[in-house]
Amino acid sequence: METTVGIETGQSRPAPTLEMVAALAGVSRATVSRVVNGSTSVAPELAQSVEQAVRALNYVPNRAARTLASRRTYTITLLVPESTSKVFADPFFATVVEGVAKYLNSTEYMLNMVTSSEADPGKTQRYLMGGNVDGVLVVSHHSGDHSWEHLNDALPIVFAGRPLLNASDSYYVEVDNEEGALAAVQHLITTGRRNIATIAGPQDMPPGVDRLAGWRSGLAAAGLDDALVEYGDFTVASGEAAMRRLLARGKPLDGLFAANDQMAAGAHAVIQEHGLRIPEDIAVVGFDDDLFATSVSPALTTVHHPISDLGEKMAHMLVELIEGRPAHRVCRLPTSLVVRESA
Repeated sequence: METTVGIETGQSRPAPTLEMVAALAGVSRATVSRVVNGSTSVAPELAQSVEQAVRALNYVPNRAARTLASRRTYTITLLVPESTSKVFADPFFATVVEGVAKYLNSTEYMLNMVTSSEADPGKTQRYLMGGNVDGVLVVSHHSGDHSWEHLNDALPIVFAGRPLLNASDSYYVEVDNEEGALAAVQHLITTGRRNIATIAGPQDMPPGVDRLAGWRSGLAAAGLDDALVEYGDFTVASGEAAMRRLLARGKPLDGLFAANDQMAAGAHAVIQEHGLRIPEDIAVVGFDDDLFATSVSPALTTVHHPISDLGEKMAHMLVELIEGRPAHRVCRLPTSLVVRESA
């Protein structure tokens, strides 16, 4: 029997409803609900009829109704415990968002982003734990942050890099920072460098800790001194300041590993400012392979960090947790060395 659904024309035309889809498809309202919510329990021929009716009517599921029915908001928050100025100055964060969005495009989940100030971490906690989101992705976290404290008790949470506290209980995706730093140092050694300094990242963050450890292990394996260490905060300005301190020591220095490309770019400018040549006098290697690596001359040799893949894997892991499917607690991504003119 053919079923016809009448739809009013004109500006007052109502939006298609679940009941209208059911009538056009010749199935029950419950069957339509199961299909649009992704259930696999509906017979394929019935599911096909529902999908055809959805397309014919241009039906869009009512998000509010779905939220009430499933007790989900279909919203994920990307939490960055950094200042807004730092977030928008660093291409790392944009590339993470690109990867997260790439995965979420194939799902019903929406993404929002929260930059959190430690001046009022309670505000962030109240928002995240107030039923506004289904899960949280935490990027660029420090061991002393409070904005994501205790979130594990209320929400699924996935970190970019292992948390320095409670790593055994956390889900995280990370690049192999130590192995990448080791490869950078080994490359400098194979090019004949023997007095290799580092500008390390913050020691309250996993990349800062692990990249320093990789630098140390590379020097130790070659029997080289590891006294030439200065610290930055992953910004260009901190790389400049750290390089000035290294040069001011007056110690022999023919190689530099900087824990990210921004600090390497800052050091790069100071080396040239002092009349030294790159790589003839000091060879420089960075980490990340972002736009800073190719914006300086000579271009930076650097460790490629698959940042977009990191964001995509984090989003996938979080959706698995939200939907109650099994997920590996740790995902570690490989790095690779990109050789350019600076080393």
